[in-house]
Amino acid sequence: MPHTNPTFKMFTGCMFSAKTSRMLLELERFKYQHKKIMVFKPKFDDRYSEDEVVTHGGWKIMAKTVDVGADILGILATVEGHPDVIAIDEAFMISGIADVCIFLYKSGFHVAISSLDMSSAGKPFKEIEKMFPWATHIEKCSAVCVVCGKDAFYTYKKQDDDEEITIGGAELYEPRCWYCHPTVRAVNNG
Repeated sequence: MPHTNPTFKMFTGCMFSAKTSRMLLELERFKYQHKKIMVFKPKFDDRYSEDEVVTHGGWKIMAKTVDVGADILGILATVEGHPDVIAIDEAFMISGIADVCIFLYKSGFHVAISSLDMSSAGKPFKEIEKMFPWATHIEKCSAVCVVCGKDAFYTYKKQDDDEEITIGGAELYEPRCWYCHPTVRAVNNG
C-alpha cells in the first residue's frame, strides 16, 4: 500500500564505509514499524552470496537479484501484497535504477539504497547522481584510509585497468583519503 509520506534514503560512500550495514539498520527500523520489506541486489554481485545481501561484517538479508532496474518493477508486478519498503544494495551496478527508484518513491513506496557514489577513477556514477535531488536523506559514509588512518571517502583500485566496475573486495579495493588517493586528486584538480 503506497504511503502519503514516503522516504527515499541513500547510504553512499567508498568501499568499506559500512553503507550496506547502515541500510540494513534502517531496514530493522522499518521492521519495528511493521513494514513489509523487499530487498534487491545486482545479479552479478555474488561476492558473498547469490541470493542474499551480505555486509563485509557478515550481516545478511535475503534479496532478489536483478540485471536492470526495470526487473524490479517486473518482480513487484508478480508479488502478492506489495511491500512498503524497497531496498537496493550496490545500486550503482544496476542500469536504469535511478528512474525506477524515483518512480517507486513518487508512487508512495519507502526506498532505501546503499551504493558507491563514485568510481575508483574519481568519476561520479550517473545513476546515483540522478537520485540525489529526490532523496529525503543522504548519508555520506566514510571508512578509514589504509595509508594514513584519516577518514576515507574514496575507493582505490589496486589493479590498473580501465574497467569502471569490477566485482571485488579487499583483494582489489581499499579506502583512501583525498591526499592518499592520487587518481582522485589528479582527476579533480585538473
